[in-house]
Amino acid sequence: MKLSRQLPVTTAISAIDLLVSAAPELSKGRLKDAMNKGAVQLVGKPVKRLRRAQFMLKPGATLLLNYDEDILQRQCAPATLLFDETAYSIWFKPAGMLSQGNEWGDHLSLLRFAEQHFTPARQVFLLHRLDREASGLVILAHSKKAAAAFSQLIAQRHIAKGYAITVKGQLSADLIANGVISLPLDNKASETRFTVEAYDPVTDCSRLNVQLISGRKHQIRRHFASVGHPVLGDPHYGSGNKSAAGLALQAVCLSFNCPLRRRQQLFELPAALRI
Repeated sequence: MKLSRQLPVTTAISAIDLLVSAAPELSKGRLKDAMNKGAVQLVGKPVKRLRRAQFMLKPGATLLLNYDEDILQRQCAPATLLFDETAYSIWFKPAGMLSQGNEWGDHLSLLRFAEQHFTPARQVFLLHRLDREASGLVILAHSKKAAAAFSQLIAQRHIAKGYAITVKGQLSADLIANGVISLPLDNKASETRFTVEAYDPVTDCSRLNVQLISGRKHQIRRHFASVGHPVLGDPHYGSGNKSAAGLALQAVCLSFNCPLRRRQQLFELPAALRI
């Protein structure tokens, strides 16, 4: 079952009572589960997820219910905290986990997982995203000061991000010698640099190390598909590159001059988590 409803509040009422009356096709238990998983939002500036069933709503308020039974029943592997620097942390996001939630919920998101991880609770700010199908390193900030400092680094492209990918086919000598794909994406200049780690003639696949110079949506996936070497397991770009193992794209390295401690930092994905 899938439904979306905007629920205006005309009289003081608890959130769960309003939901039960406005969505009679769903049981109270399902509605509470949807609230817990972030599928109910309270309109405001900003819009907030409402998880407390007994939260009292005032006249003039509006709730948004976005219920998708399939999404709410999904599960994924847990994220792993790899490096805790107090003001920020470095996490391993597994494939199948969102970086942050959407209107249909946030229970499968790294942001929500991190919010529930720390005791005592910390603020959690997402600084950059990694595709749901991809896995690897993600930075989270734990104060507004840290979030602002890292956001500035990202805007200035002062955080080096390294990726490991496996693509279909053997790259040409000219493409390898050039070591860069500079094809515009979304009418914007885009540059992806790479080196070849190995080619496997048995599977006809190449393993590459990649560095993003720009950061367009799905840049690595789109760039390599455009030159005839799509990433293995990519469900959206390329052909003949299906893989039961999933998307062969992983963020494996983060390097930057820490804006808080003024020292160079290098974080690498442990070998045990590499694909």
